[in-house]
Amino acid sequence: MRSMGHSTGHTQPASTHWADINAARIIREKGEKDRYTCASGITPSGTVHVGNFREIISVDLVVRALRDLGKNVRFLYSWDDYDVFRKVPGNVPDPQGWQQYLRQPITSVPDPAGTEASYARANEAELEGQLERVGIEPEYIYQAGQYQASRYAPGMRTALERREEIRDALNRFRTTPLPQDWWPLSVFSRFTNRDTTTILGWDGEWAVTYRCDETSQEDTVDLRETGCAKLPWRIDWPMRWSVEGVDFEPAGKDHHSEGGSFDTARLVSKEIYGFDPPVTFQYDFISIKGRGGKMSSSSGEVISLRDVLQVYQPEVVRYLFAGTRPNSEFAISFDLDVIKIYEDYDRCERIYFGQDQVNEKRAEKERRIYELSQVQSVPRELPGQVPFRHLCNLLLIHDGLLEAALGAMPGYEGFDEELRRRARQRAQCAWEWITTFAPEEFRFSVVDPHRDQAIDLPSAERTAVAGLRNLVAERLDILDEKGVQDEIYQIARDAGLEPKDFFAVLYRILIRKEKGPRLGGFLKTLGQRRLLDILEFYGPG
Repeated sequence: MRSMGHSTGHTQPASTHWADINAARIIREKGEKDRYTCASGITPSGTVHVGNFREIISVDLVVRALRDLGKNVRFLYSWDDYDVFRKVPGNVPDPQGWQQYLRQPITSVPDPAGTEASYARANEAELEGQLERVGIEPEYIYQAGQYQASRYAPGMRTALERREEIRDALNRFRTTPLPQDWWPLSVFSRFTNRDTTTILGWDGEWAVTYRCDETSQEDTVDLRETGCAKLPWRIDWPMRWSVEGVDFEPAGKDHHSEGGSFDTARLVSKEIYGFDPPVTFQYDFISIKGRGGKMSSSSGEVISLRDVLQVYQPEVVRYLFAGTRPNSEFAISFDLDVIKIYEDYDRCERIYFGQDQVNEKRAEKERRIYELSQVQSVPRELPGQVPFRHLCNLLLIHDGLLEAALGAMPGYEGFDEELRRRARQRAQCAWEWITTFAPEEFRFSVVDPHRDQAIDLPSAERTAVAGLRNLVAERLDILDEKGVQDEIYQIARDAGLEPKDFFAVLYRILIRKEKGPRLGGFLKTLGQRRLLDILEFYGPG
């Protein structure tokens, strides 16, 4: 029987967006409350990768949806930093020396960089800083501190009192039953700080006696006064639901698999702790496209949120997740798809501000995605957009000099400081993508006439290039991009050349490649002076 008989039953989603649907479901299933608690968490056993980030932002989006309904929401993020250090990651400077920390709490392992109090804290601080950049600011709970302050002593005592029932509950999902001498508790030895211990007995109240397997010493601890005992994951999770009063927490498809940790947690929560488990949904995995390597926190070979923010602006990162249902697998791209993703975000923004017209159903969907994509509040008016593809070309033309590239952008001088900040941020992302991930055929550098040699051309091609030189000298500044493009076609035909062949010649002259950016706009962007410096080697004007 459910613990709340006061469900409203009629809460309607604010929109058809999945975050709004889940917000309405939480209210419907948990009833009207003074405050709703939404939770997420992870063990900081290594760099937190972007697959883990999917859970955090999924909760953040539902939290925003609840707040948009006027609800008071507590967003908890639990760092399970009292978990055991099980494996030395591949990216530490002294892997052999680190063996000594195995089986200790992660908070006891030093930070390899020496800047934070522990290895756990280093991983926590890194993610917390990046989450702030994308507008996610939960209330952090550090489980080592909670256990060491004996906050969970009552929960551990309950587990000891209901030991047989818990074992029976867990055995329902196990192929090999837990042994009769199994205890729902592990102890870090006060002699070695490792969990290589055997529990010998419990006095029925607060005292637990254990043996340190490494030293053979015996010890008795009072759960109310020592922080060296903890619950195993499948009991710890539901115990904390009851302590924090969690109303909503999603989980990955591995936890949601039949007989997985969510099934056992739900059972333990109801039967042992008398707490109705949280509303949940399953989120799928994320893959990476256009960048090698499999994500694994323990090996150190991961794509982190920081890595994603090198290429995508914070709003675009949020857009990727807000625009995709959590139970859909998707790839975060580092290849040419990056251009399309930026274009899709810009179109979503134009739809929100009514500049691009679409049918009302599509408009409603895009407007909600745009709202949820913003790091802070929605801008009052359509921001000056800096098209990503054009920005990449400008950066290549200006050898990565951000201000020079942006200064060549029409209208940039009229941007206010906030728009300039966003434009600089996008330019930094674009240049990082160009230099690190863009395919070779996308990159180019403009010929330097003081350093590079002219190429040999047959006479018809030299005639056509001379015609282009005249065009640049006389009319480049007064023609628009289409006008320039049309003139190039005409110059090619007048010289007896196929336009596509003449285009290839011009690309070879300008960037030493057969293809490049759309030529009319490219010539306009290069400008008269720079073009004439390059073209002067190819015949008289």
